[in-house]
Amino acid sequence: MPELFAYTDGACSGNPGPGGWGALLVARNGNDVLRERELNGGEPQTTNNRMELLAAIHALEALGKPSTITVVTDSAYVKGGITEWIEGWKRRGWKTSTKKPVKNEDLWRRLDDAQARHDVTWEWVKGHAGHPENERADALARAGMAPFKPKPKKVKGAPSKT
Repeated sequence: MPELFAYTDGACSGNPGPGGWGALLVARNGNDVLRERELNGGEPQTTNNRMELLAAIHALEALGKPSTITVVTDSAYVKGGITEWIEGWKRRGWKTSTKKPVKNEDLWRRLDDAQARHDVTWEWVKGHAGHPENERADALARAGMAPFKPKPKKVKGAPSKT
């Protein structure tokens, strides 16, 4: 039986600002990669945390049937939220321990629903530390953000770069 992994990442240019999310889905048999699927997208005005959440959401929602999967994220916010804080938020009516509304409640609810269909193990890895799949997820997130980043302005009279 192959093992499934989702490597997820979010990116933002400014916070808030244009953002992107990326997910790399990998099916492995031991060290052999059987299949890979890349997902990404972005938004014109968002935050890094929203993009991190959307990466995990889209990875789980992309699975066609209930699955056992390990989601690997470099976001302590996502891992902490989904494994430690979410049950308390739900008990308190989506309020934090200090009685403030939970930020990104819409996405936390969506992630909670997405993971409920699956047997999910959550792992954290240090970002930008050379982890190959995390680096690929980061590249996917940056590609998802690219269409929403402002284009550099041409300076009148400046030579073109062709």
